[in-house]
Amino acid sequence: MTKSSQLMVRLDEDSKSYLTRAAALRRVSLSDYVRMVTVDQARREVRQAEQTTISLTPEEQLAFWNALDGAAKLTEAQRELGRTMRGET
Repeated sequence: MTKSSQLMVRLDEDSKSYLTRAAALRRVSLSDYVRMVTVDQARREVRQAEQTTISLTPEEQLAFWNALDGAAKLTEAQRELGRTMRGET
């Protein structure tokens, strides 16, 4: 991997101290440690978000289906916009 982009982060001293200590425990530079940990975590979060499903009870499923299947209830502002777009005003 070619490193060609920079990211600057401001931290309080306590946070930086923990990062520095953790990097030392892994025997890597602070930059390498932050890169490894943050990129790995970001990959996990993206994969998890891509695989997340929503669970609905049978009652919720029916309500959701009915909401999708039913006719839209337009507000007066939406009806007015429709008339304007059709040139009826």
